[in-house]
Amino acid sequence: MSEKILEVNDLRKYFNMGRNTSLKAVNDVTFHVNKGETFGLVGESGCGKSTIGRTIMGLYEKTAGDVIFNGENVHDMDGKDRFKFYRKMQMIFQDPYASLNPRSTVKEVISEPMEVHGLYKNKKEQLDRVYQLLEEVGLNRDHANRYPHEFSGGQRQRIGIARALALDPDFIIADEPISALDVSVQAQVVNLLKELQEEKGLTFLFIAHDLSMVKQISDRIGVMYLGNMVELTSSASLYEKPLHPYTQALLSAIPIPDPDIEDNRERIILEGELPSPINPPSGCVFRTRCPMAMEVCATKKPKWLEQEKDHYVACHLYDDTLNDRERESVSNKDSNVKVQA
Repeated sequence: MSEKILEVNDLRKYFNMGRNTSLKAVNDVTFHVNKGETFGLVGESGCGKSTIGRTIMGLYEKTAGDVIFNGENVHDMDGKDRFKFYRKMQMIFQDPYASLNPRSTVKEVISEPMEVHGLYKNKKEQLDRVYQLLEEVGLNRDHANRYPHEFSGGQRQRIGIARALALDPDFIIADEPISALDVSVQAQVVNLLKELQEEKGLTFLFIAHDLSMVKQISDRIGVMYLGNMVELTSSASLYEKPLHPYTQALLSAIPIPDPDIEDNRERIILEGELPSPINPPSGCVFRTRCPMAMEVCATKKPKWLEQEKDHYVACHLYDDTLNDRERESVSNKDSNVKVQA
């Protein structure tokens, strides 16, 4: 049985917008990450993926729920325990242009965490470790005295990865680490992360909106929509048999590199704006864009069901306890869903 390194239980993160109004960025999300695996978290922009990552790290205080890392509740840690926690968990940020201090050299960027945690007794040991990290991420020691603006986007992200590795963490949250990069560079960064995982036994929470890229690196995948987890299963199961209508729509949008198949397959297009997390739809939050919405979707929040072994989904389509009235389909005159052949 796999050892759980991270458990997220009924996590909520609401932001106060004033006048008794809250933005429900994350709403009752539950999942776990096994030691040594890569857990992918995907969904549209604004669905709460990055907020989950930052709340797990403790950069945001939770509204409710628990984040358990190696058996300890992250948000119950005091300053000393939180300080130790950051040696075990690190983060790679989305924008390699904004996440590196432009006034610091690469050497200073990577060595700063080491100095904060007092890892090395002398500067030579520290510098040797910086050189080692640069080589591990595909750069060289000559880059240590340069500034971030002298590098390409892919190289900057490699520097960000080296900084995340500086404290020898067990767990890394990669918050859309490839979204700002060219496609060819994206593959290089993903391959680098996979190599580092094999060499160092790392565990990743990989946050992205590109399902095709997440498939290449993830063991299991959780699908987010408007602050809610709607489906969770292994990478293979998600691509072979997606259950939730939203997951099916996301997968239908992935281009297939075969013109004959691409021209003849059906694509589900979700039109209209993503509802506001300040005032989300009642019941199922996806119902306003769902091609299979039923009467019950407007009044009841779907249960989190294990439809097949280790394949979880939050959708009324799979709830055997519903009656015939609740299963009646909704006739939506202004439907926001189209199927394109």
